[in-house]
Amino acid sequence: MRLALLGCGTVGQEVVRLLHEQASDLAARIGAPLEIAGIAVRRLGRDRGDLPVDPALFTTDALGLIKRDDVDVVIEVVGGIEPARGWLVEALRAGKSVVTANKALLAEDGVALHEAAAEGGGDLYYEASVAGAIPLLRPLRESLHGDRINRVTGIVNGTTNFILSAMDATGAGFAEALEEATELGYAEADPTADVEGFDAAAKAAILASLAFHTRVGAADVHREGITEVTAADVASAQAMGCTIKLLCIAARGVDPAGRETVSVRVHPAMIPRSHPLASVSDAFNAVFVEADAAGQLMFYGRGAGGAPTASAVLGDVVAVARNRLAGVRAASESAYADLAVRPMGEALTRYHVSLDVADRPGVLAAVAGVFARHDVSIATVRQGSAGGSTGATGRAGDAELVIVTHVAPDAALAATVGELRGLDIVRSVTSVLRVEGGA
Repeated sequence: MRLALLGCGTVGQEVVRLLHEQASDLAARIGAPLEIAGIAVRRLGRDRGDLPVDPALFTTDALGLIKRDDVDVVIEVVGGIEPARGWLVEALRAGKSVVTANKALLAEDGVALHEAAAEGGGDLYYEASVAGAIPLLRPLRESLHGDRINRVTGIVNGTTNFILSAMDATGAGFAEALEEATELGYAEADPTADVEGFDAAAKAAILASLAFHTRVGAADVHREGITEVTAADVASAQAMGCTIKLLCIAARGVDPAGRETVSVRVHPAMIPRSHPLASVSDAFNAVFVEADAAGQLMFYGRGAGGAPTASAVLGDVVAVARNRLAGVRAASESAYADLAVRPMGEALTRYHVSLDVADRPGVLAAVAGVFARHDVSIATVRQGSAGGSTGATGRAGDAELVIVTHVAPDAALAATVGELRGLDIVRSVTSVLRVEGGA
């Protein structure tokens, strides 16, 4: 079984090492040996250490490698949209099976890849695109295929989980925690894709597509990052018995017209410390699945890194190689449900709202009136820095109000916050965070 490897960075090198170290076991599991036909890279002269591979296998002609008749399976660990999309479409249309870790491409244009796979008759596997080594996508696609999944909630980005865990443990601010993550190698030099939620949003789209048999793209996912989460937010969460996590949430629901829909969102949220996801710390990932028959399931492990990701890649390679030897292909994309994606304004959750307000009589009543006008029910109110002391703004005569609501539509909360910002008694709306996972 001949393999073309596109990319030989951190993940690609681990794939090569695992293919070498486990060659006999892999051959026994598949029924035929795996051989590397070629490795496409950007630069031939780059130092790749003591990689156990013939240097003659390296090439800068990825497309030429893909088109070779002796290539059975294409493994793509380059990332990005182009030229990866063109390469994989070419491979799939030619009947070759593809294993990819490219979550951005799958979320951006998974439809094109699935259509090319159907046209060519090969397999498209992508377990490594979400949550690294955690076996997650195949259980959603195969093991739970006979069940109805209602909700998927996950921590799917290790960088942001490390940052938020550090803030929770030490009281550090976002900038300090990010600096530590960068020094330890958990954050890239440009961490935008992670801290602004782009990486998690791509993974959320893939999870929702599989869970709900509906095509969901990155543009369908409501996305917020963690850059606005403050040490004060973390302390307030602790006071409520909660912690803050960047969550990807995909859920079934019903729109105002009574039609079944799906909601897909990524944002920071407070969750009770009793929730299974609350204890997921450091750079680990975890995904919590709720289904009709299976009930609650949790998948946990290392969500990134060369070796964990390569493990998932090799698992897919074994599966597609077996299929090719047997002359069969895996089930194609399942998008029969074709559910509409509900706008974020209709998403239902609770909210934690922090306000700096004037410290004088009648303020609480005025603020409560704004919530009432928008049908947002208040669950609890906590007031601090009263009695003429200095509030969070540093001005004498200010007070802090922390309000936690009952479940309400996101649009209603947004309208409430908009009106609050226009009141002369409200100095500032210092924080708005969603609260998930509680009663």
